[in-house]
Amino acid sequence: MRVVVTTESRCLRTPDARVWVHAGPSYPNWSRYLAAFRTVRVVARVRDVPEVPAGASRVDGEGVEVWPVPHYQGPAEYLRRQPAVRRAVTAAAAEDDAVVLRVPSPIGSLLAAARERRGLPYALEVIGDPYDVFAPGTVRHPLRPVLRHLSTRRLRHQCRTAVGAAYVTEQHLQRRYPVREGIVSTHVSSVYLPAEAYVGQPRVVDGPRGDRTIVSVGTLAQLYKGVDTLLTALARLAGPGRPRLVHLGDGRFRTDLERLAERLGMADRVTFAGVVPTGAAVRRHLDAADLFVMPSRTEGLPQALIEAMARALPAVGTRVGGIPELLAAEDLVPPDDPAALAGAIDRMLADPERMTAASARNLARSRDFSADTLARRRTAFYRAVAAATAQRGHRPLSEPPATVPGAG
Repeated sequence: MRVVVTTESRCLRTPDARVWVHAGPSYPNWSRYLAAFRTVRVVARVRDVPEVPAGASRVDGEGVEVWPVPHYQGPAEYLRRQPAVRRAVTAAAAEDDAVVLRVPSPIGSLLAAARERRGLPYALEVIGDPYDVFAPGTVRHPLRPVLRHLSTRRLRHQCRTAVGAAYVTEQHLQRRYPVREGIVSTHVSSVYLPAEAYVGQPRVVDGPRGDRTIVSVGTLAQLYKGVDTLLTALARLAGPGRPRLVHLGDGRFRTDLERLAERLGMADRVTFAGVVPTGAAVRRHLDAADLFVMPSRTEGLPQALIEAMARALPAVGTRVGGIPELLAAEDLVPPDDPAALAGAIDRMLADPERMTAASARNLARSRDFSADTLARRRTAFYRAVAAATAQRGHRPLSEPPATVPGAG
């Protein structure tokens, strides 16, 4: 059986027809589906480029192909290209395919609607929360409240309709977007952490604070990563011990954030490193830092934080999404609260014993997301989806669900 998987990643296609991605899931992520399916078709936006971009990772490969969707970026382009996007997405899956939609997602929602119209099954990987994505302060759009309502309602409907759902969180998303009784449901992160992603032992922090470096990671295409809050918080930490910040990630709000750093008198203490290739390049930045900060306004279960924890980095984060499932309560602050964030950063950096304890705790927790640990649960879910797809056949989705084996 083939599986068709949707993603919101923006891919790049070179003249040799190979497909690449700068930031997002690459071939190792998609090849995991081959444990339960014969082939994988990834449905994604694709833009043609003349050559392989520096730092890009291959998406397609043995057993994995990419089904191109016309490229768009942002709501305005999506609306202009929606007819072509809809046609491409609708044609991506045959009747006898298994379908897994990574949601919330405009592409995933288009394919879900197409499957429902034809009485065909689909499963979900719930990787984010639109209620938080469209919360005040995260997106600057006059229709933000309407988009929040509609997208939240849509995801609830999809979870009630799907033949199976895997959530990236252990509890948070399940409470807000439950599946129907009798439907296979599990929690399994989409994080991919090979053995080399882990350090061998925790850090031991001693001595005075010195010149500390903070690292943060996330797209700047929107403001939901809270980097503006982090800059404002760091500006409150006056004096010679004020830490430096290195941010990995890029997007249309980078210029605004650089200007904010200048207004706050922080320009000489902040580095926007832009897009950094996944893997070893990111790990070098993490290893050079003293503290990881995730000031997000919304999250699913953030891979960037788990990667930092695997490098035994102490961390401070906001109390949103799945972050509280990863960090100790003492390392959490409310979102959009520069004063609380500044206090948490200051207390952490001033206390070597606390940093040492956080390093050990984070490294131990990150091992729950090792490739081997997650592979068993993920494969069980994929096999359950294949079985549910075969059992449902072409019966209408309004019929009672067939019994589905547990995912472990």
